Amino acid sequence: MTDIIRLLPDSVANQIAAGEVVQRPASAVKELLENTIDSGATDVKLVIRESGKMLIQVSDNGCGMSERDARMCFERHATSKIQKADDLLAIRTLGFRGEALASIASIAQVELKTKRHEDEIGTSILIEGTEFKGQSPVSCQNGTIVSVKNLFFNVPARRNFLKSNTLELKYIIEEFFRVALVHPDVAFTFYNQDKTLFQLPVGNLRQRIVSLYGSSYGQRLIPVEQETALVNISGFIGKPEFAKKTRGEQYFFANGRFIKSAYLHHAVDGAFKELIPDDSVPSYFIYMEVDPQTIDVNIHPTKTEINFQDIKSIYAILHAAVKQSIGKFNLSPSLDFDVEQSMNLPPLPENYPIRQPVITVNPDYNPFEKKTQPQTSFTFPQKPSPSIQGWRELYETQRPPADLLEFQGSDPGSSGSSQEEFPGETTTTRKNGVQVRNSFITTSTQSGIVIIDQQHAHERVLYEKFLEKKQMDTAPGQHQLIPQTITLSPDDAQFFNEWKSYFEQLGFEINDFGKGSFVIHAIPVNLEATDIRMFIESVLESLKSPGQENKMDQGQLLAKTMAKKLSVKRGKKLHQEEIDSLIENLFACKVPGVSPDGKPTMLVISYDELNTKFKI
Repeated sequence: MTDIIRLLPDSVANQIAAGEVVQRPASAVKELLENTIDSGATDVKLVIRESGKMLIQVSDNGCGMSERDARMCFERHATSKIQKADDLLAIRTLGFRGEALASIASIAQVELKTKRHEDEIGTSILIEGTEFKGQSPVSCQNGTIVSVKNLFFNVPARRNFLKSNTLELKYIIEEFFRVALVHPDVAFTFYNQDKTLFQLPVGNLRQRIVSLYGSSYGQRLIPVEQETALVNISGFIGKPEFAKKTRGEQYFFANGRFIKSAYLHHAVDGAFKELIPDDSVPSYFIYMEVDPQTIDVNIHPTKTEINFQDIKSIYAILHAAVKQSIGKFNLSPSLDFDVEQSMNLPPLPENYPIRQPVITVNPDYNPFEKKTQPQTSFTFPQKPSPSIQGWRELYETQRPPADLLEFQGSDPGSSGSSQEEFPGETTTTRKNGVQVRNSFITTSTQSGIVIIDQQHAHERVLYEKFLEKKQMDTAPGQHQLIPQTITLSPDDAQFFNEWKSYFEQLGFEINDFGKGSFVIHAIPVNLEATDIRMFIESVLESLKSPGQENKMDQGQLLAKTMAKKLSVKRGKKLHQEEIDSLIENLFACKVPGVSPDGKPTMLVISYDELNTKFKI
């Protein structure tokens, strides 16, 4: 029997390693940006084309590399941060070249140009899919330029699994934020399709957050500071009134690395308890410094998950630090007792004469003498008896419409409608819908009793109305007396621009004001102009769900999403006119029986079934 175990070729081994490190273009961006930080760069430029599929270029003014280092950085297991096994437990750098470059070069066409400050000429290296193409001297600026072209060109299966350009660009922006937020002392410029997406000057942390998220964030941030023997905590939290219903502005950094930790998120979220709604999440930018010996950063290929030796103590310290910041800036509810104003006596003026108090005694006072004095009377409100109108409303909402009932053996001379008399008033039972438990609506048809789910029904009605507007190219919206300006986060702004034309088909009138700001001149008729920004953010978050774009076309997807956001929810009390309108519009729909998600909108109980149940 022949041997079956053999060593893999370096090209195959590199591609397997690349599958762990480089999952998508954003992964390559992360590795290249982290390399520039450890090179000592103070100015970094990122250039993206076709969401990184065609080109990822990162240039810096760091220390550069020698001719040998430039060649060695593409070798497997080559690194600048580890010399012995113990170094794995004391990592403070992000990694200066090496390891990641070998993985990237195995699945792309890579060109490297680098030059040290003390050298007169630099080095250029070309590698294509682990195949070394050449090395030559080149005239270039101090620092390093890495150009990654045609990512996954030799692994077409991996390329086919990439998402749309919009989503891939969103992932790249997330990685860019994670590096830029932890290094405000480094200037960053981000170009996408030859347009400047971000230009971040050197500054402090607050200035960096404002540069990334917009000027409105300057008033939203509250500092957090806590120093202990175990961990030093710094950064900012967002004010409760600016909490969002979607994630995206929650950042933890440990020793300069972005990390994910649901456990620590619970510590921050718990500090905001009773200050924000249950379905909202706070914003935070938390930086932790710990002894490298107490953490393990190598449990995950991307190093976004780490192990802390004493995670429970860090949880308690973090929770207390956030609570302290909330209390310090008077954000948590406090007891406000009324102070007796008579105790706050002003000081006497200078040279004010002091008089001795005098006691006056009435010698004729008899405490046992009874005197008639006016007594203050207290009238306790009595529970009002139900008025005729109140009884009538109770009667009409509790009993079903008259045409649901078929009286056998009734007076042949009576009319089809039943009448009920109350003292002083006669009313005819209505034949419209009745709301039950503020969630369901009952009505009747010729076939039986109909029970309608008001939320699913309204979703169906709105969905078909939005589709009708979409077919008219542009639907008329209600113009705002004062146009609203909204500011979105950079990734949301980029995503919003992709969907802008579809929003306009449904009644929005939008002007791009630049830097993530948009002016809303008109909104759909069904939308209330209370908080347009929060509504649009929630719609965009729903549209970002993976796989949504494959289920239906974009216009249908937006119509469905907006219908779900704008529909009347269960528990909402409706007026009689709203009930009747919902019933009429539902039965006018093309597909009245199901919601846009395929859930039933109504339940029909036939009269035969009722007769059987009641054994008639």
